[in-house]
Amino acid sequence: MITVPEQFAEWRIRVDGEAGRRWVQSLPTLVELLRERWDLVVDDAAPLHGGLSLVVLVRRGGQPLALKLTWLVDSAGEEARALRAWQGRGAVALLAAEPDVGALLLERLDHTRSLHTLPLPEAAEVAGSLIRALAVAAPAGVRTLREVAAEIPETLARRQRALGYPVPPGWVEAACGHAVELAEAGEQVLIHADLHYGNVLAATRQPWSAIDPRPLRGAPEYSVPELMWSRADELPADADVRRLLDILVTAGNLDVEAAHGWTVTRCVDYWLWGLERGLTIDPARCERILSALIRS
Repeated sequence: MITVPEQFAEWRIRVDGEAGRRWVQSLPTLVELLRERWDLVVDDAAPLHGGLSLVVLVRRGGQPLALKLTWLVDSAGEEARALRAWQGRGAVALLAAEPDVGALLLERLDHTRSLHTLPLPEAAEVAGSLIRALAVAAPAGVRTLREVAAEIPETLARRQRALGYPVPPGWVEAACGHAVELAEAGEQVLIHADLHYGNVLAATRQPWSAIDPRPLRGAPEYSVPELMWSRADELPADADVRRLLDILVTAGNLDVEAAHGWTVTRCVDYWLWGLERGLTIDPARCERILSALIRS
């Protein structure tokens, strides 16, 4: 039986209370059931985790694999649909899924090597090429970018008021305008809506593979913003910010105006989201990107 890492258990219980406690306590039994069902051997290594998922390193027939168990059971079904559509091209390969219990059996990647290990220009070129590789026909049941964009003007205005107007009003207005303009613009394909440098890991079947998708059907330019703000500390000059956008757009064969517009919209959104949760670093990163991209 596996041992759930204490830090992960404490976090889920702190956030989700008794429901989180019951889920954490169920994980060793769930792993044992899936081990038998999928004929797995559990490695001796301690399970890995983020904030929402536990990853148990396993093998089947000597092949190294990863068993992912997520707290958000609904997201496991969405992730499985996206991974099946990609069929391992640009993304981690899916071998089996039990969405009802939040379980995915995945190829094993090198969790010690993400795109954070590459210099930013090189990492951005890889990430941009992955945006293009992942732009395939979206499977049925995937939420649309149009639905997401429709909520943005009202939610940004409301959150901006509640927080005491921390974002320059002109920037919020620009973000709302881009969301309306771009809601249905461009290609309508499957996109990875949580693509950042930590969500791309080194692989053996291909050099790099995206993980942990939050799938949407819409324009691939929507995937650009996180790749702009998540390493903003490495962009000392405004010209560096604009150069990073150019690298991503060129590598992904993307529309520069759409990439610019979604970056403005999502940076404002994430700035407010970060403040709502008491974050300090990420709002400053979003401000850094916006100050370089929005002309006064």
